[in-house]
Amino acid sequence: MKLLKSVLIIAVVLTASAFTTPIKKTINVSESSIVWTGKKILGSHTGTIKLQEGYLEMDNDQLIGGMFVVDMTSIDVTDLEAGKGKEKLEGHLKSADFFGIDAHPTATLVITKATKNGNTYDVNANLTIKGTTEAVNFELEMGSSAAIASLKVDRTKYGIRYGSGSFSDDLGDKAISDKFLLDVNLKF
Repeated sequence: MKLLKSVLIIAVVLTASAFTTPIKKTINVSESSIVWTGKKILGSHTGTIKLQEGYLEMDNDQLIGGMFVVDMTSIDVTDLEAGKGKEKLEGHLKSADFFGIDAHPTATLVITKATKNGNTYDVNANLTIKGTTEAVNFELEMGSSAAIASLKVDRTKYGIRYGSGSFSDDLGDKAISDKFLLDVNLKF
């Protein structure tokens, strides 16, 4: 009788866990977008960067994780025209002064925790840029076929100090903000 109860308990546990197995919502990278904004004393620049791959991990309707790989070689400046500074800025952003894409062609974000509040999640994640991983926090709004988020990233935490007023006193109006903004639109 004891053996029969043990077998039944194991069967119930296995059956219940089969229905709560997390699923991965694969991100459609060609329909998703990341728009970046970098500010300086006398203005700002905007552009795009592409996702290489990614997914959101769901347990029923609850976000429990996710992972994203960003193609750093795809950095594009959208507020300048070709021949009018666009190529120069893109080259500088790809150089070792900024994202060093030769040595670090990708960046990653791994969701470690997500707390639901309606259709919005308070997300904790680890962001890796230039081989350095730092914790970040942001809100992600989840829909049935898309999710959106905005992240403020302090570039100096990843060793990107070029033009930072926090590390140089003589920059004047050439200082670049330590933080840049990523507006992310994920389609799945």
